[in-house]
Amino acid sequence: MRILFVGDEASLPPELVDYLSDLGDEFHVQQVHDGNSAIASAAQYPIDVVIVAPVLPDLTAATLLGQIRTLRPETIRIALLAADDSQRTPPTRIIGVAHRFLPLPLQPEVLLEAITSLEELRELLDNPRLRSAIGRIEKLPSPPHLYLSLMHALEEDEDTDAADIAKLVAADPAIAAKVLQLCNSAFFSGGRTITDLRAAVTRLGVSTLRDLVLASEVFSIPSLSVAERNAMQRRALLSSRLAAKFLPHASAELGATAALLSDIGLLLPGVRNEYDPDSVVDERPGHTEAGAYLLGLWGLPMPIIEAVAFQRQPQRSSTRSFWVTGAVHVATALAAGASIDEAYLQKVGVLSRLPTWREQAETLTGQVAEA
Repeated sequence: MRILFVGDEASLPPELVDYLSDLGDEFHVQQVHDGNSAIASAAQYPIDVVIVAPVLPDLTAATLLGQIRTLRPETIRIALLAADDSQRTPPTRIIGVAHRFLPLPLQPEVLLEAITSLEELRELLDNPRLRSAIGRIEKLPSPPHLYLSLMHALEEDEDTDAADIAKLVAADPAIAAKVLQLCNSAFFSGGRTITDLRAAVTRLGVSTLRDLVLASEVFSIPSLSVAERNAMQRRALLSSRLAAKFLPHASAELGATAALLSDIGLLLPGVRNEYDPDSVVDERPGHTEAGAYLLGLWGLPMPIIEAVAFQRQPQRSSTRSFWVTGAVHVATALAAGASIDEAYLQKVGVLSRLPTWREQAETLTGQVAEA
């Protein structure tokens, strides 16, 4: 495995480099101090893992990771967070280009665990059986273009206002109508009628409207009956709302989006429904793996892909705390009436919150039925 460290010795001490080098001949470790040197290295030879310090002398970490993604899309990209930032959700601009976020000071065992778990995830998404099954599908669902355009507009200009967002949504009348329908359900409106898209942005907020756009696009895919799509949409909206409640405000948006997309694999032909107890003897790819693979093709952020892939086996996540994967696991299980991994919740220290989460699910279930 070829590993490239980018940063000075304050962030990446020599003993850390030596630690990986001493693990065996299969680890080839290089360290450079600036972003342009890292780009030059990536252009010369394949890199399995790049680990980037929070501050570089020439480029931002997000810019460098974006360049690495273009040059070597197969490379695992790890961003280091300063101590003050490690307790918060990483900045939006870096979430889309980094696969993993690790806190400084970096502990060797944490780094090794992250690398091995990301290798596992990459193997999951590159599973030959899964790739073959997806490859046989004549037409994959299209990426949610309006949602991605909305994300791009917000990332490019932080001053994007309600009118700009409403204009984007209004460009697709079918999606706009569906968004307004959902906005005026009891689940979102709070009893107040929402008559236009600008009012929806103002009343609901950008993150909620963005999720409604995503739900409207994704569940317009005509691979299921109307009744099946509506049932999936209701479950997805319930899961999304629950996951947002289970996480701190800074992480709620990631959790909500991941939960909303958690069952997207069910829209693909040739996959098994993992909610079906008889599916354990079915050799077809499971819908969680298939969904994660599809989201990887769409280029969604890795925290979302990992949460979808590991939603039914959260212990496979290398994140030691209760974050997006854990929230999606609990939210989707409650929404679908599936079992919850209480041993995992005990391990990450949140088992005592489960009764409250169950009460929240019961309260929201009645509301989402009207969505």
